[in-house]
Amino acid sequence: MQQAALSVSSLAKSYNGRTVLDDVDFQVHRGELVAFLGANGSGKSTTLKCVAGLAEPDAGRIELDGQQLAGLSGRQLALARSTAAMVFQKIHLVPRRTALDNVCAGGLARVSGLASVSPMFFSRQLREEAMACLDRVGLADRALEKVGRLSGGQQQRVAIARALCQRAAVLLADEPVSALDPNAAEHVMALLAELAHEENLAVAAVLHQPELAIRHADRAIGLLHGSIAFNAPVAELNEKILHTLYSPERNAA
Repeated sequence: MQQAALSVSSLAKSYNGRTVLDDVDFQVHRGELVAFLGANGSGKSTTLKCVAGLAEPDAGRIELDGQQLAGLSGRQLALARSTAAMVFQKIHLVPRRTALDNVCAGGLARVSGLASVSPMFFSRQLREEAMACLDRVGLADRALEKVGRLSGGQQQRVAIARALCQRAAVLLADEPVSALDPNAAEHVMALLAELAHEENLAVAAVLHQPELAIRHADRAIGLLHGSIAFNAPVAELNEKILHTLYSPERNAA
C-alpha cells in the first residue's frame, strides 16, 4: 500500500448541538479510490468539507500529503490545502468561459499579477498545462467551447481537469455524479478510478449509489450517525452491510 495522502483522526463536528461527526478516523492512499457511503445526514459530505476547509471541525487531526493542518495559518495553510482539490455535485464553472479558461483557473494559485485576474493574461505555459489536463479527461477537442454548451457529464470532466491543473495529490469529489444520467455517471466514475490508479492520486468520493462504488472504487467507508461503521475493500460490501447503512430504522433520528 502506498503512503496515505489524506489522514484523518478523531474528527468531530456538531451543528447547533447535533453531532454530525463523532471520532472519525480513516486514511486515503495514493493510487486508490475510496467511496464514502451512507444515508442522508450520515456525515459523508461534512467529512469532505472539513478536509477541504469548507467546514471547521470541532476536534481532530487532518494531514494532507504528510502535512498536519493544525497550527497553520495564512499562506502556509493555503499552500497545505492546495494539495487537495474539490469537485462538487453542483458544477462550479463559469458557463460563459471556455473549457480551457475554466481549467486554467485551477493553476491560478501559482501565478501572480494580471495573469491571476483575467484569462486574457493567462501564460502560454498555463494554457499548455490546462490543455494537457483536458486531454487527460478526453475533452481536448472541446477546449475552446463555452462550458455552458457542454453536457452535464462533460462539464463534470472539465471540473476534474481543473482539479488536475491544481496539481493536487488528493481529489475530493462530493456527490460528483448525482446530477448526471447513468451513462455519464459511469464515465465520470471510471475517470476518477483511472486518475487514482494511473496518476497516483488519492481520490475520495461521496456517493449515493453503492453499485457505482462496487464497480469503480477500491475501498468503501460507510458512515452511520457520524461514525464509521464500515471500512474495507468494496468486495466485502454485502446486502447486510448496505441494509445497516441505509435502513430507515437505523437512520431515524
